Amino acid sequence: MHKEIQSLFPETKVTDIRHVYSPYRVCPVGAHIDHQHGHVTGFALDHGVDFYYTPTETGVINLFSSDFEGQVIFPIDAMPPKYEHWGRYIQAAIYVLKKNYELHVGIQGLASGSLPVGGLSSSSAVLLCYIMALADVNHISLDEHALIELAFQAEKEYIGLSLGKLDQSCEVLCKKDHLLYLDTKDDSYKLIPQPANMPEFDILVFFSGLTRTLVNTSYNTRTDECKVAAYSLMAYEGLPYGDYAEMRLRNVEKSIYEKWKDQLPATLSKRTLHYMSEFERVDRAVEAFSLGDLKGLGAIMFESGDSSIHNWEAGCPEMIALYDAIKQAPGVYGGRFSGAGFKGCCIALADPAYRDQAIHAISESYLAAYPEMEGKYEVRVCKTADGLRRVS
Repeated sequence: MHKEIQSLFPETKVTDIRHVYSPYRVCPVGAHIDHQHGHVTGFALDHGVDFYYTPTETGVINLFSSDFEGQVIFPIDAMPPKYEHWGRYIQAAIYVLKKNYELHVGIQGLASGSLPVGGLSSSSAVLLCYIMALADVNHISLDEHALIELAFQAEKEYIGLSLGKLDQSCEVLCKKDHLLYLDTKDDSYKLIPQPANMPEFDILVFFSGLTRTLVNTSYNTRTDECKVAAYSLMAYEGLPYGDYAEMRLRNVEKSIYEKWKDQLPATLSKRTLHYMSEFERVDRAVEAFSLGDLKGLGAIMFESGDSSIHNWEAGCPEMIALYDAIKQAPGVYGGRFSGAGFKGCCIALADPAYRDQAIHAISESYLAAYPEMEGKYEVRVCKTADGLRRVS
């Protein structure tokens, strides 16, 4: 990789190249509730985004990507209007850092992802790399909380996603052989160690071959529906509901939902039911993991996957077909969509002894239904890993 950077930037010395790494993430249970201040779980994967860079004292941003075409180049003090391609993520990093710090030193470098894009929060991973690199060259000290908060603000305010803090928190806080248990209301968390009696497991990632940005999809609509549902339930109960922008389903007790659910439009009732049931599933999943019960954890993952389809109404025919194939495969403990579920990938926790059989069965079923995905569909075998770090 250093040779590739030197071919892009011939004046660069190998000894001057710096390297930060952010992993991709998966959420076994806790789908679609982080933006409602729910409890969530997560693993960092042993695949992610590597960013190799050097400072530019002139303040120029000069970037390439191994995953996307083109070059991004502009002076840090005269950032152009928001790009409609991968370059908007360095713009988002600059935007959020400039709100609180002075930036004078730019960066030149190469970002390289090790898995296909879609469903593993590669956007948060590359954002964290850019924020960490810009902070480094501008001598800005950021702790874990600050990194998470800045990346969250960058995606919400600049990119335009109504997201929660699951992605950034997983990619910063996770540790190998641990499950992250995060309360997104107050950012408190625990790292649950993998018990000694837990068998080895694979995290299988099945890329559907469909890719799509979340901006301008139903992702933001779903979060708005949750806010409306929470606002309505508080009003029905006669409770003060305050500022709509701050409204979350976490503000609503389950008993209030049960009392008034028939008054909600069917769509809002489904969104609320997903939140309420997923909140409970997370705590059950953490208990199962703590006991080393992969079968129990897997069953809860499938419950989450079913609710994501029927109550959250995520998915498309291809993604649902892939998920259904996972449910039937040998050696699979559990699985669900990864990410928003409208495009991207599915994940499965699986017994390594059945790795080849599971991959074959799932691939055969999916490609029989969607032969046009041949050559686009991919499968990768992953393990848990540590979070964001400076490599050199």
